[in-house]
Amino acid sequence: MPETRVVARQISTEQVVGYTLRDGRYLNITNRCSLRCAFCPKFNDQWTVQDYPLRLDHEPSIEEIVAAAGKPEEYREIVFCGLGEPTLRLYALLEVATRLRHRARRIRINTDGLANLVYGRDVTPDMEGLIDALSVSLNAQNAEIYNRHCRPKLPGSWEAMLEFVKRARDFVPDITLTAIDGLSGVDIAACEKIAQRLGVRFRRRVLDVVG
Repeated sequence: MPETRVVARQISTEQVVGYTLRDGRYLNITNRCSLRCAFCPKFNDQWTVQDYPLRLDHEPSIEEIVAAAGKPEEYREIVFCGLGEPTLRLYALLEVATRLRHRARRIRINTDGLANLVYGRDVTPDMEGLIDALSVSLNAQNAEIYNRHCRPKLPGSWEAMLEFVKRARDFVPDITLTAIDGLSGVDIAACEKIAQRLGVRFRRRVLDVVG
């Protein structure tokens, strides 16, 4: 009787580095974060945003990220944002932004605003001429409520985030603070006043609406 060979079929699933939401192209460059937000879907083992699986099996190279941007000129904006903090790969991010700058209409970073605290220096001048906009997660009107929901790894994170915004105003033309309506104890009106005091925009987000 001839030998029967059973060959296991291997299914390859390519990780999602670039994904499109509305008219923007989003770049998912790390799953690492300087916060451990209780409301983040990945802490409930949910790694999907708008049907895109964003769990990375490796952090993509600069070449992979540039390729994932596709044709930047076809989108309203390029956004560094996934299920992680993009500035934890600051130098890769800035190199990608440099390569895309002449083709992209607008480049934005969604960030927790803790890059200065993480790197121990003011990194905001590095963004001048490369980054058009920042969306910074304020998330609470004071440090107590911020710490409760965001569970930062580094002490003084709420204050460092506000200082980051103050410094970034000199180098990034469009800055928006965001806070999530629906988190216990978060006062959206008070959060908006903080943005007004800093001279930046404010956007109210809704709990459990991601992307």
